[in-house]
Amino acid sequence: MGIPEGNAEKGKKVFETKCRQCHNIEPGSKHKVGPSLHGIMGRKTGQAPNFSYSDANKSKGITWSKETLFEYLENPKKYIPGTKMVFAGIKSDKERANLIQFIIESCKK
Repeated sequence: MGIPEGNAEKGKKVFETKCRQCHNIEPGSKHKVGPSLHGIMGRKTGQAPNFSYSDANKSKGITWSKETLFEYLENPKKYIPGTKMVFAGIKSDKERANLIQFIIESCKK
């Protein structure tokens, strides 16, 4: 099974309710408890400038893409054991796809 088609408008709602507390995504935005997510697509794990990542995140060595985010967002601690991110994950495939579509579109701005 592939990744479902995402809806950015619905994904924005997911971001606002589940991600905004710890992350910004706007261009030039500052890090919060978590790194700014602007520009995450195509970036390697643990590489946002001026953010203090866990060793687990820095050494994971994957590049963020639709596929890697889809897997990560289901269960972050399983995908990157030792991550500092305290988030249980999003079990719904559709909700994750919507969030990823919002992230993709936000990073184009």
